[in-house]
Amino acid sequence: MSELYKLSAWEIANKLRLREISSLEITQAFLDRINQTDDKLGAFLLVDDKIAIETAKKIDSSRLKGDTLPKMAGVPIAIKDLICTKGLVTTAASKILQNWVPPYDATLVENIKDNGLIILGKTNLDEFAMGSSTERSAYKLCLNPWDLNTVPGGSSGGSAASVAAWQTPFSVGTDTGGSIRQPASLTGIVGAKPTYGGISRYGIIAMASSLDQAGPMARCVLDAAILHDILSSYDMQDSTSLNYDFGSMEQAAIEGTNQGLKGLKVGIIKQLTGEGFSKGILAAFNKVVALLVNNGAEIVEVDCPNFQYSIGAYQILMASEASSNLARYDGMRYGKRFLPDKQTVTAESMMKTTRDIGFGFEVKRRIILGTYALSAGSYEAYYGAAQKVRTLIKGDFTRAYKQVDCLISPTVPTVAFKIGEQLDDPMAMYMNDLATIPANFGGMPAMSIPNGLAANNLPSGLQIIAPQFKDYNMYFLASALEKLINFNFNPSGLTQLSKAVNL
Repeated sequence: MSELYKLSAWEIANKLRLREISSLEITQAFLDRINQTDDKLGAFLLVDDKIAIETAKKIDSSRLKGDTLPKMAGVPIAIKDLICTKGLVTTAASKILQNWVPPYDATLVENIKDNGLIILGKTNLDEFAMGSSTERSAYKLCLNPWDLNTVPGGSSGGSAASVAAWQTPFSVGTDTGGSIRQPASLTGIVGAKPTYGGISRYGIIAMASSLDQAGPMARCVLDAAILHDILSSYDMQDSTSLNYDFGSMEQAAIEGTNQGLKGLKVGIIKQLTGEGFSKGILAAFNKVVALLVNNGAEIVEVDCPNFQYSIGAYQILMASEASSNLARYDGMRYGKRFLPDKQTVTAESMMKTTRDIGFGFEVKRRIILGTYALSAGSYEAYYGAAQKVRTLIKGDFTRAYKQVDCLISPTVPTVAFKIGEQLDDPMAMYMNDLATIPANFGGMPAMSIPNGLAANNLPSGLQIIAPQFKDYNMYFLASALEKLINFNFNPSGLTQLSKAVNL
């Protein structure tokens, strides 16, 4: 029973229903795991033992009374600290929101609570989700459980690392240009971004509103599918929320495992399988292509010529929306207030000091870029042109899906890189999103599943992109492939971690 924390979410739920374990017991197992490992790992910004234990006791009491409970009631979960949690500090990993306690829950958090999940705490991220390594957190560094000298990816690096280190069975991340899928790939787990509007954005601190989406992160496709179903709901508080019946992702995962790949048409994106991708990543990808062929799938190469412009267009659109969204954090309307030391305090000097101290370097960089792109003299040349590129990329998807059911590519160009290796090279950091950005532009559902080990025994990820509203297809294919790949989840860095904390 000492390794209860290695159980999957659906295994935990089954054991809870059969009363083989209690919610208190499993919650305490994960809290102990966090308390033993996270000083070194840095996956969590906040852990609330008290609330987690109180909630677990209530679930156990209800179960003993014979009350009807949701099927996942009593299963622990972690939530990215970009998502509002009533009564629980939410910082977006920024000094400007230090100690801020939201007066309301995000809609997806309400869904989590309604389903009886136990919130363990809030996970680390790049400040305001701006980064691909979680090195831009204002509070602490997060490490990759596969190798403690490498990054876990970002911006949802804490959510990914907590799952990979067995600190939680699953977690919630957010994805603007790949911030669920990229860290999932680097940490050897499953991460999914739904169709845009499939999960409410109400209560998620905005970076780029037309691109942001929350989604599940887990160690297996079935867990991710179950959590996806829990998070999804139509929400009148979010004007982009879709009132659409997507079907059950859990059922899709089960059917994918049972039915296999025969008859599926799978597209390989020509622009995402060559230049810019490491040999190890491509080797792992080609093995999956062989599995698809050998198990009855039809492979079609598709041409998406405008994908090559996605990074440049993304940087303009994302920065522009971020500049607008973050304008509210000025110490006057929102956020922590910082006062100037050696000058008269005016509204202008206070706002200038607040934004100078409160925001980190990468946030400032993107605000400046976005403000410039939106300025009167530059709007058409930059923001307007980037929107046109976005439309062209959507056209590439439309043509591709006339030929195939789903698209696949490597999730990221390389395995996890060393801490500090790309921190001062923004272009190298931005290239991590080479394969993931197009799905955000198109509003497509996309996910990453582990597909083997590449360089230095670090995990590689396979990206699956489905047409809008076809999240079901994505989970079906992911589950079928997961069974064939049979990835050996064994993060070698956890040996280092165990020694570091004397486990």
